[in-house]
Amino acid sequence: MGGAGPAWGPAGLCVTLALSWSAGAALAAEEPAEPCGADGWAQDAVPPGAAFVAAASYRGPGNNDTRNNKALPILLWWSGSLFPHFPGDTERIDCPRGSCLVTRSRRVARHRRTKALIFYGTDFRAYEAPLPRLPHQTWALFHEESPMNNYVLSHSPGIRLFNYTATFRRESDYPLTLQWLPGTAYLRAPAVPLAEKDAWRRKGYGPVLYMQSHCDVPSDRDRYVRELMKYIQVDSYGKCLHNRELPSERLRDTSTATTEDSEFMTFIARYKFHLALENAICDDYMTEKLWRPMHLGAVPVYRGSPAVRDWMPNNLSIILIDDFDSPQELAEYLDFLDKNGEEYLKYLEYKNTGGIKNQFLLESLEKREWGVNDMTLPNYLNGFECFICDKENTRVKEEQKHKKSHGKIPAPRPHIAQFKHMGCPMPTPGFGSVEDLSGGDSWKEMWLQDYWQSLDQGEALTAMIHRNESHQGRFWDYMHEIFLKRTRQH
Repeated sequence: MGGAGPAWGPAGLCVTLALSWSAGAALAAEEPAEPCGADGWAQDAVPPGAAFVAAASYRGPGNNDTRNNKALPILLWWSGSLFPHFPGDTERIDCPRGSCLVTRSRRVARHRRTKALIFYGTDFRAYEAPLPRLPHQTWALFHEESPMNNYVLSHSPGIRLFNYTATFRRESDYPLTLQWLPGTAYLRAPAVPLAEKDAWRRKGYGPVLYMQSHCDVPSDRDRYVRELMKYIQVDSYGKCLHNRELPSERLRDTSTATTEDSEFMTFIARYKFHLALENAICDDYMTEKLWRPMHLGAVPVYRGSPAVRDWMPNNLSIILIDDFDSPQELAEYLDFLDKNGEEYLKYLEYKNTGGIKNQFLLESLEKREWGVNDMTLPNYLNGFECFICDKENTRVKEEQKHKKSHGKIPAPRPHIAQFKHMGCPMPTPGFGSVEDLSGGDSWKEMWLQDYWQSLDQGEALTAMIHRNESHQGRFWDYMHEIFLKRTRQH
């Protein structure tokens, strides 16, 4: 199933998986990439054009780079909808180790100065990946969203397509783990007094809030909450397991709940406990479902990142669902705290002066180069751009040294993303086991199939790159080949 392009290197391929930094890549710094016959792309390298010479300057951290725009490496945002500049298509960014041009214009995808393609994980589709992969280009992944958006990235063949990553995992090259936490002041915001919460209870409201309108997700949270509801009052205002109406039409507007509207926040802050179940399970995947209740002074009843305790302000600030053998046991503990205010308030002691004792959390926030709702710091999109820009400028210099030394100085070694940069596990039922589910269970049919088909997709694209495939339309032939192989093995 090999492509028909010209042979480069001993393997006879234009490119091999993730090894974009071959010794021959040094030549790519001087000469245009050779055509490999990609569908829909011009056979000759496209010159940058006037827009790339006169791009407006991005006011980043700055540097001493005196090169004009014609000499700068180009970074291409393959997912143009995520381009972090406005209103143009191209910008100059001035990063600590050098400058780059960033663009969303795919017409430069094959140009010799286009050193990196930046993909947005939610939009990345194995069957749409740009082929053939060019040996002088790095692939970078930005994926701050849920693993459910693209399980291809949770398997080794998928994540290892990339050289650099920015994900929610602390192990990624540019970690975004605390993307939903502005800072310690957000955690220290005062809680609603316990007396007011108890008064709320006497009006007939439950101790536990559930607010979800995205049902049927990989974590299968509704299955667990449905069981929990048998043993304790849970007020559910969203579309999922809906059993209570918000007091006004304005609050029922979904957009109100997603913008931290003051009226909405005041309403939900009166609840003692918030069910905080992420839509997917993965280490370090923590969203506003966790941090918002803590900001408001409610206690999160949490299921999501198995490593969540590493990031908590102290040792008693959340309740982990998986610490309990059953929903009934959890309900009994919540009922105990509901009736014993002194024990309940221990979960809010982190709001007191000196209450945030987790040095790892404090140091992580301090070292973070980007800000959340902080105009004095770059956002993480611009931060990742500069991270890649610095890496590419360093690589260009190392390739030039290698070329001038006639091989005496080694070529730069490729950096390849690792499984732990995403590495999310197979989805499991929110309550019970897979064996307990009926054959027609919609969750089972949707998410288990999606997870394992994503592995096949990553393997298919890997094979296409290894074989120098240039026709995206053959992706499904590769998928069929993998399916037949698995069938024979079983």
